[in-house]
Amino acid sequence: MTTTQHDRNQDQSQSQGRGKDQDQDQDQSHGTGAPDKDKDKDKDKNQEFHYTHDDAGLLNQPIGYWSWAANKAVVDYIRAGLTEVGLTQPQWWVINQVRDGARPRDEVFTILRGYLDVGDALQPHTDELIDRGLLAGEESISLTDTGRDLLERATARQRKSLARIHEGVPDADFLTTMKVLQRMIHNAGGKAWHH
Repeated sequence: MTTTQHDRNQDQSQSQGRGKDQDQDQDQSHGTGAPDKDKDKDKDKNQEFHYTHDDAGLLNQPIGYWSWAANKAVVDYIRAGLTEVGLTQPQWWVINQVRDGARPRDEVFTILRGYLDVGDALQPHTDELIDRGLLAGEESISLTDTGRDLLERATARQRKSLARIHEGVPDADFLTTMKVLQRMIHNAGGKAWHH
């Protein structure tokens, strides 16, 4: 797809999304007099997107910088959303791992240890979930009823965050991006895996 075609698709996607978002904003603000947090947070959402360079210029851009910038923007956005429901990102990972039932703590930690280099920092996050009454157990951990309620709210918030992040990005482009990033990680001698 050329830059011009992609820009047209992007503009069309954004203009379709604008009407829907404006309707939602109006529905949420009627009668409350309270400011809409999401409206303030996503104030740039309706601004027109522009690439930083033309296609030739983009080919000369440093992948290290842009992959870092994407990582930072996406992770910061996801973490801000999770904070709204009272979780850190590592806590979200832990409760998500036990959504289907009790699991050994060591098994959960083994799966999650490589996520964003979190390493042993999962321990205090998990202990805090137990202290807050969201998880039960020591060797094997499971959600409490309160934890399950929070998991449902956090899952809804995560879906909203991911929908926003993927806005204007067709599945084919997302798939290409994933394949390109994984290939570049391989080419650079790195290892990465996500369940």
